[in-house]
Amino acid sequence: MISNLGFFSLLFQQDPNFGSDGVSLLTSIFSFIVAVVSLVAMWKVFVKAGKPGWAVLIPIYNVYVLLEIVGRPWWWLLLMLIPLVNFVIAIILMIDLAKSFGKGAGFGVGLFFLNFIFMLILAFGDAQYAGPSAAAM
Repeated sequence: MISNLGFFSLLFQQDPNFGSDGVSLLTSIFSFIVAVVSLVAMWKVFVKAGKPGWAVLIPIYNVYVLLEIVGRPWWWLLLMLIPLVNFVIAIILMIDLAKSFGKGAGFGVGLFFLNFIFMLILAFGDAQYAGPSAAAM
């Protein structure tokens, strides 16, 4: 006699990897779409700030350009290489980025935790670049 779960256990006993290829393919496609949309959004933010959009595509240099946009010194790039410190620096950078576009600190926290969504809002919304927010400090 087969219980309710017995049928499924028999099904998965035959092929323990049943469905994993499809799930990983869907995950890969979704991740690729999120990455491309994020790059497009960040490209648009860089262009709004008067920086070259292609800078988004170059690792490390894109952080340097982001530091220029928010008005932080270049040596903060070195701080981004230190584990755990980089999280604090990234939060500060996202808050500075939000302030540079006339948004509040809450929007900056949103940029850190939900970057995909908030970067789209910043890129395609009505926010205008007001200059480096950290330079005023």
